[in-house]
Amino acid sequence: MSLELAIVYFLASFGVAAMAAPFIIGFLRRMRAGQEILKYVEMHKSKGGTPTMGGIIFILPVILFAPLFIRWGTPFALVALIGSVGYGLLGFLDDFIKVKTKNNMGLRAYQKIIGQGGIAILVAVFYTMVNPEGRILIPFFNVWWDIGFFIAPLVFFIMIATTNSVNLTDGLDGLAGMVTVVFLVFIVILSHFVDGIANIPESAELGQLSMIIIGGLCGFLLFNANRARVFMGDTGSLFLGGFVAMVSIFNFMGLFILVLGVMYVVSTASVIIQVLYFKKTGGKRVFLMTPFHHHLEHRGWAEARIVWLYTIITIIAGAGLVLSFV
Repeated sequence: MSLELAIVYFLASFGVAAMAAPFIIGFLRRMRAGQEILKYVEMHKSKGGTPTMGGIIFILPVILFAPLFIRWGTPFALVALIGSVGYGLLGFLDDFIKVKTKNNMGLRAYQKIIGQGGIAILVAVFYTMVNPEGRILIPFFNVWWDIGFFIAPLVFFIMIATTNSVNLTDGLDGLAGMVTVVFLVFIVILSHFVDGIANIPESAELGQLSMIIIGGLCGFLLFNANRARVFMGDTGSLFLGGFVAMVSIFNFMGLFILVLGVMYVVSTASVIIQVLYFKKTGGKRVFLMTPFHHHLEHRGWAEARIVWLYTIITIIAGAGLVLSFV
């Protein structure tokens, strides 16, 4: 993908998202699609009623521009697009139920897992067919690991883990958006290095799709940075989680999520550690609150400071991966 084309897609997507956002936010307000704040997140009580489902803002330019280069002959980009939108629709259903019932329950946990798992199985089957050797790149060492059929359960696990990790990271104004922008920028950069040694199928198309989402996210962040006028909701976070997983997997960089997506990992790991320790000790806690960004809030950190911490750590992780190819 040429730099000129990348810039064109970024600017076009940014422009559409930035211009559409006020109208979408206004529509969500009229529909009374306000976010219900969980009772135990006391520091966010003032955010109650902020419109949710704002992920529509950055999904819109994807739907508008992706068809320009995605055809039946570009299966990787097509699967990434359809799979991400599928996750977005699942998130939209969850958000809609929350808004309709005026509580923060939404879909049941098992219903979410069934939906996420169904899409993940289809992606895993597709990828096993196009990559029967199960080739995947090991970060920093940049050597190939051929795991054969085991690529299917690995892809399934990456899809489920990444989607839910991005969803957990979406807890502060601008947090998931900023981290994901940096993540995708580095995926586009790293794909050029990987393409040089592996000839990635549809590298250009996947890069173009990534730039559209980056542009749309930047337009969305104009209205989501602290203090947010709109939240992305599960509509946006599940869409992003699905795309982050697929664009990494299709670029042979599924394992890179452990490094480049370190802050996603921190979000999930903090929750798992908290639950296990709570059960083990009969009520004691490791963190003041999870995911970890809420722990930092309870320690007195401002939201903007936490967002910058997560963003800078993601930049450092991405720079380290780029340097490993130099």
